[in-house]
Amino acid sequence: MPLTYAYTAIRDDQVPVGVEPLMQHALATYASETNKVVSVWREFSDDDLAYRPHPRASSVGEILKHQLLSERRFFGEFLDAPEPPPGDVLPTPLTVRSATDRLVALALPRLSYLAAQPAAWWMTRGAFFDVERDRAWIFWRRVLHTAHHRTQLTVYLRTMGRAVPATYGPTADVQWVGADATHTVEAAGRK
Repeated sequence: MPLTYAYTAIRDDQVPVGVEPLMQHALATYASETNKVVSVWREFSDDDLAYRPHPRASSVGEILKHQLLSERRFFGEFLDAPEPPPGDVLPTPLTVRSATDRLVALALPRLSYLAAQPAAWWMTRGAFFDVERDRAWIFWRRVLHTAHHRTQLTVYLRTMGRAVPATYGPTADVQWVGADATHTVEAAGRK
């Protein structure tokens, strides 16, 4: 049986077709990455929001807030997307459910915005903190930033003794027929 996710926040049919075919993968990836974040966040309960594995680590709730606010900043400041005012980004009260719902509600219009952008827009350089980068680079930096914090939370789940959901492939907790993880030299040599 192939991998099927227990929950999908943004279905394939909700991903718009972009005007720039070469950037369609960016739209699909942003939707997929949002789904992966939601999968990980849903493994926490509201009682876990204050959890931090070390006194210098961010809490689960702080990471959820950071994800929501930093995406708003990346898309609004660096990619010129229409975004809500910063004060309207965080749900009140902050719960796991309200944060996941807000993440998806903010992602859907971003997909439409990205889909409407021609190749020239993606290649236009803009400010990224104290440097200039093209918008495609900034977009992919956002995806990597999101993956970083998602992975951070999967480590939290493991330290809490919780199951880690599959995101890119099988985990110690989620397996499926046909999964072919690369743990051997032989597997790495397959073509």
